[in-house]
Amino acid sequence: MIAEFYGTAANDIPQLLAGAWLTVQLTVLAMLAGTTLAFPLALMRTSRHRWLRMPAYGYVFFFRGTPLLVQIFLVYYGLAQFAAVRDSLLWPVLSEAYWCAIIAFSLNTAAYTAEIIRGGMLAVPRGEREAARALGFSRWQEIRLIVLPRAVRQALPAYGNEVILLLKGSALASTITLLDLTGVARTLIARTYLAVEFFALAGLIYLVLTLLVVRAVRLLERRWTLPGQPPTGVPATRHGDLLS
Repeated sequence: MIAEFYGTAANDIPQLLAGAWLTVQLTVLAMLAGTTLAFPLALMRTSRHRWLRMPAYGYVFFFRGTPLLVQIFLVYYGLAQFAAVRDSLLWPVLSEAYWCAIIAFSLNTAAYTAEIIRGGMLAVPRGEREAARALGFSRWQEIRLIVLPRAVRQALPAYGNEVILLLKGSALASTITLLDLTGVARTLIARTYLAVEFFALAGLIYLVLTLLVVRAVRLLERRWTLPGQPPTGVPATRHGDLLS
C-alpha cells in the first residue's frame, strides 16, 4: 500500500500544489477584501451614533452566528434563485464558484476582523486619546493618527489567528466544485482509494502554509513594536502607556 502511494503521489504532487495555490489565492483575496471592509465596520461599531452602530452589530452578529458553509451556499446557490440577480451585470461574477467563494469568505472574515480591530481600538489607553485632544486633534485625526495605528499593533496576534482560521476554512470551497487543496485531495482519493495517505499529505501542506503565516505575523510584530511599548496584543496600562 505504501509503495503504491509513493508511486502514485509522485505523479499527483503537481495537482496538489496547484490546489494549494488556489487555496492561497482564496485566502489572500478574501483577507484583502475582508480587511478593507472590516475597518469601516469597526469604526461603525465604536461610533457614538446608534444608527451607525446597530447595522454594523447586525452584520457582525449574522456572520459570526451562522456557519461559514451555510454562507457559502447562500451566495453560490441562493442568489441564483432570484431572476433580478441572473439578469444583472453581476451575474457573470456570481455564476462562478471561484468568485462566490471569495465573496463568502470576505464577508465572513470581515465580521471577525472588525471585532478584532474594535478590540484593539478599545485597548488604546485613554491617556493617549486625551493627549491627542489636548493637542487640538479632530476626532478623525485622533482615530487616523493615534487610535488605528495602535489598534492594529494590539490586534495583530488575533488577526494572525483569523488568517489561519480562514486558511483552514477555505477547505469548504471544495463543496462548490472548486479544486482547492482539499478538493484535489478528495478527487485523488476517489480515483486511488488512498484516503489516509492523501489527506495526510494535504494536511502536511496546510501545516506548511500555516507555519508561513505564523512566521509572517511574528515578523510584523517585531517590526511594529516600538521601544518601551508593551508586547503586541497586551493592552497598555494607564501607568505604562507611551505618553506616561
